[in-house]
This record gives sequence, C-alpha cells and structure tokens, in this order.
Amino acid sequence: MITSVSIDKREILKHYQKIAVDTHKGIQGHALIIGGSYGKIGAVCLSSKAALKTGCGLVTAFVPKCGYEIVQTFIPEVMVLTDVKKKCISNINFNFQPNAIGIGPGIGQDELTQKAFLKFLKTNETPLVIDADGLNILSANKTWFLLLQPKTILTPHPKELERLIGKWNSEEEKFEKTISFSLQYHVILVMKGAPTHIVDGETIYKNTTGNPALATAGSGDVLTGIITSFLAQGYESVQAAILGVFLHGLTADIAVPKTRFQSFIASDVISHIGEAFLILE
Repeated sequence: MITSVSIDKREILKHYQKIAVDTHKGIQGHALIIGGSYGKIGAVCLSSKAALKTGCGLVTAFVPKCGYEIVQTFIPEVMVLTDVKKKCISNINFNFQPNAIGIGPGIGQDELTQKAFLKFLKTNETPLVIDADGLNILSANKTWFLLLQPKTILTPHPKELERLIGKWNSEEEKFEKTISFSLQYHVILVMKGAPTHIVDGETIYKNTTGNPALATAGSGDVLTGIITSFLAQGYESVQAAILGVFLHGLTADIAVPKTRFQSFIASDVISHIGEAFLILE
C-alpha cells in the first residue's frame, strides 16, 4: 500500500536533531566526497562546502590531481586526497573510515573512472549517496544495481531517472516504475524536480520547499553534499534525504525575495543554509 507524506516543517521537526552543546568535530561525522574530472572540479567544491555548512565535523574530497589546488583554495576547511591520474579518477583509494560517502559530482564517464567505480561498489559498505555521472555510469551498467547497499540514496534529475528506470508515458507510470525500482534494489530515490519527491519503497515524500531558482548549474551537487553530511552525522538514509531536500529548497525560498530567480546560483544555497537552520530552530 502506497503512503504519501508531505515534507513540511512539522514533518522535519520529527527527525531534526539539534547539535549537542558539548559536541566536537570528531563526533559530528566525517564525509567523503568523491568526484571531479578535468574542467568539473567545481562540482566537488560545491558538494564539500555544502557538507561542512550543514554540520558535518570533517569533510574530505577525493579528486584527480588537477583538482588539488582548486579544492584547497576554494574551501580550505576541506581535506583533499588525490587520484594518481591528473584528469580523471582511476582508483578510489583512501586510508580512513568515513561515516558517509557522496560519489558522482563532476566525476565524468572516462573508462578508467567506470572501472574504478565498479571496484568501489564491490567493496563499499559505507552509507552512500550517488549523483550525476555516478548515476549515468550505473545506468549504462544495469547489472551493477545489484551491488548497491540497502538504503543507498540515488539523486536523479528527470533525464537521469529515465536512464535508470526507462521511459514513462504519464506521471502515474513514472511513480509506479520508481517505486518498483526502489523495492527491487532496496534503494531510496530523490526525484529532483518541481516539486522534488523522495521514494522509499512504497512511501512517497513530497517536498514543500523550493522554487524555480534552484534550476541552476551546481544545485544538485550542493544537495548531494547536504544529504551526505546528514548521513555522516548519523541520520537514517531516508531522514537524511528528507532533511536535505527540505533545507535545500528552503534556502531558495529565503533568498529569492532578495535575489530574484535569475540571479540565484548554487553557491547561494550554501550561503543561505544558516538562515534555513534558524527557521527550524
């Protein structure tokens, strides 16, 4: 039986946990953001900064060598690990245990990257968010769906969703196929759109925040960072998705009276996150 839930402030407050007064960075979660390729390092920068700005204690970015100075300069609070290759990710290798991983922003679809992604999926047991070209690589290799850990979060925009589940002829069919996909592979899908829906098996969450200002480059990368941050802080997967989507949309609702739709960019989501938290608290 399908259940529908509205993601509004009342629903969010059932899940949202205030930061403890005696906390420290070591217990606020460590997120790993894996992505970037030549010309697309900005995606990882946005994701990483968003993760820190939503309460994560530590964030590490794993990027190709060409991204090292870019990430260190853009956001000095983020730690950086690099691949052996200069322009793409070829071997995902890190020497610590993150609490959550976000993979895909700016990662590209180089053959070496695809092989590295497969190797990663075969061994990963950490709570995971997959976005952007991570989703496109999955869609081109559908047998890999079986490698996904239960409650992995996928964050497709409409075209990426179509590649995952196939074409649909109506909104009803789209949801039927998404629910079926979620049940078959035990994953959570964040269906980005207007409005955004989250499908967790037969439960559909409909977001109530956000506006057309979010239709801008990098907005999805920021959302990936936010959701990964909440996962790293110990939220359950569906809670992380709900909180992330709500806050992401709320930043645009806060900003648009000041910026208007046209001048809002992904970085503005990050700069208004603090105000969004104030509304919750």
